[in-house]
Amino acid sequence: MAGASSKHGPALTHIDSRGEARVVDVSDKPATERTAVAEGRVVMQKATLDLILSGDAKKGDVLGTARIAGIMAAKRTHELIPLCHPLMLSKVTLDITPDPALPGCVVRATVKVTGPTGVEMEALTAVSVACLTIYDMVKAVERGMGIEGIHLVEKRGGKSGHYRA
Repeated sequence: MAGASSKHGPALTHIDSRGEARVVDVSDKPATERTAVAEGRVVMQKATLDLILSGDAKKGDVLGTARIAGIMAAKRTHELIPLCHPLMLSKVTLDITPDPALPGCVVRATVKVTGPTGVEMEALTAVSVACLTIYDMVKAVERGMGIEGIHLVEKRGGKSGHYRA
């Protein structure tokens, strides 16, 4: 069933002809390899970044904890974002790179699946939760940190093909 039509562009796939929300039927789509990469950053004062890198934050290993939180979030995206399909992810990597020039941390997630639907939301969720975890773990030191620029960097596979920001 086609989604609700729009005079402004493609139909919304999560809305049926009556305007009601639905999970998209992907049962007829072929299972193909699909990959998505997302990125974001946490901007902070240099002293806060130094604290994270020293390993002396009161709550523990900030980057390690954020990495695990992001990976876990990718796996649970369907529980957090309405109408997302639960997926058997074959790969989730989360890289956090300290950047003294920001100063802050650049968070990058790569997610892969072989299935009938893409993993953009899983990559974006991983980055979002990892950034939030960094903030949470050092907010007692600096509440003015900013979480910025969360975006899809690249996606491969599926009917729409390759996208690169």
